[in-house]
Amino acid sequence: MSTPAPRPRIRLDKKEAKAGDLIEVKALVAHIMESGQRRDKDGNVIPRKIINRFTCEVNGKLVFACDLEPAISANPYMQFKFKAKESGKVVLTWIDDDGSKIVGEETLTVS
Repeated sequence: MSTPAPRPRIRLDKKEAKAGDLIEVKALVAHIMESGQRRDKDGNVIPRKIINRFTCEVNGKLVFACDLEPAISANPYMQFKFKAKESGKVVLTWIDDDGSKIVGEETLTVS
């Protein structure tokens, strides 16, 4: 039985904005962010398992992206701003070392 993907917590400071307004995004996702440098009780290296890429798209257009490294703590928190241009879905994606994705979305209305 597989573990369900964690559900990210996403907050936009404005869900309705005027074109050109800055939208602040705050997002938190539950993830172990195992660096691959620790050992278990038997002395075996615990395999690396981190989120290595984060993206934010609005209507499929990339507005923010970053690469994450093993030094990032568990449950990474992201905060950034982008300029509102059009209404649509704001899709946040976290990509794990194993290729799995955690996806969350909000809706933004621009007048």
